[in-house]
Parts: sequence; structure tokens; C-alpha cells
Amino acid sequence: MRILVVDDEVDLVEAVARGLRRQGYAVDVAFGGEEALEKASYTPYDLVCLDLTMPDIDGIDVCVALRVNPPEGLVPRILMLTARDTIEDRIAGLDVGADDYLVKPFAFEELAARVRSLLRRNAGQGGAVLKVGGLSLDAARHQVSRGSRDLSLTAKEFAVLHYFMSRPGEVVSQEDLLEHVWDEHADPFTNTVRVTIGTLRKKVTDGEENELLETVVGRGYRLLGSQSS
Repeated sequence: MRILVVDDEVDLVEAVARGLRRQGYAVDVAFGGEEALEKASYTPYDLVCLDLTMPDIDGIDVCVALRVNPPEGLVPRILMLTARDTIEDRIAGLDVGADDYLVKPFAFEELAARVRSLLRRNAGQGGAVLKVGGLSLDAARHQVSRGSRDLSLTAKEFAVLHYFMSRPGEVVSQEDLLEHVWDEHADPFTNTVRVTIGTLRKKVTDGEENELLETVVGRGYRLLGSQSS
């Protein structure tokens, strides 16, 4: 999942981005409304963490612009992060299209929980646990298992598997993965995707177990199986 963090407080942006990256998200940053809209014009984000008060374009106007003219027609979830905590401010943010509203100062754990909740809505999931082909992924606890076997995944491997399990049976290209699971600093000419898929495939498949991650030559990769409750 790819997230854009927008705030003119550099220390806050860097702290939030660092924390979200540790949880496996692809995170880009912007330090003002204009920069945010520029990045959002060519990158389809799954979620935008957006400050309400910024010196160039405020969060309300950025929120409206993201709703009216989203890249590739994909409207991101929007989480407002702001020190303005009056009822009127909250209503204004929600009325223009924000999906949630978090008042500063906040604990990172609460931010992370709200991010997970909003991204589950994007994937059309009612709960935090995904189940596909014998795999079980608990996004809230950051745990994965196959049958009775627990899997030890890196943050990036977890993010890649979460992306596949959100769209089982679909062919996912390398470009899709770079766009949604890696951030803007990823080099599209390296073999980072292939290497990550390779290590993930080994961890997901052990011994006599059936292969779940297959390579579709010339197109990308596919997670076999269907989503179950």
C-alpha cells in the first residue's frame, strides 16, 4: 500500500513516514499542499495523511482537489492530521471528503491503527484478517501463517504478501508492486522486486506444500487461491 504524508512540520513528517515504513508501507512525503498535489497528479495513492493548516494550500483545498481530480480516477482515503480540534474544524474536514480526523499530538500507535482501518476499507475487507489458499494474514498483529506454520516475514515481504492477498488470482506486474508497495525512491531498474518475491515464495512454500505464488511469464506474478472468511 502506498501512502503520502503531507505536513509543513518536517520533523513530524519524517517521524510518521519512518514509522509507517517500518510497518512495510511505501511512503512518500510532501511538505506543502502544492507539492502534495503535484505528486498525487502522477502517483495513485491508497491513502493520504494530510495536515489541515499549511502555508501555501491548506488541507481543505487539497482534500477537495484529490476528490475532484484523482490520478487514474482512483480516489485515495484521506486522514486529516491537525492541531485544530474544534467540532467545526472536524465537520469541515469530513464534509469536504476526509475519511478520518486525528488531532495532534497523537500516539503513533493510534495513527497506525487508523491507517490500517482505512486501508481495509479500500480493500473491501470487513476485518483485519485475510485468508487465501491456506494463508492467513493478520494486518493488525502483523502476523502470517500457512496452516499451523507461522511465517517470519520482513516488513517489505509482509507488505507484498498483503498486496497479493488483497487481490487473489489477479496478475500483478512488477510496475504495480513498485507503485503500491515501494516508495518514490525505488529504482525501477534494479531486481529488488524479483529478489523480494523469491524470498517470499520460499517462506510461503515449505517442503511438500503446494506453490502459491506463481510467475506469469511476461506479465508478473499471481497468488493462487480465493479469499475466504
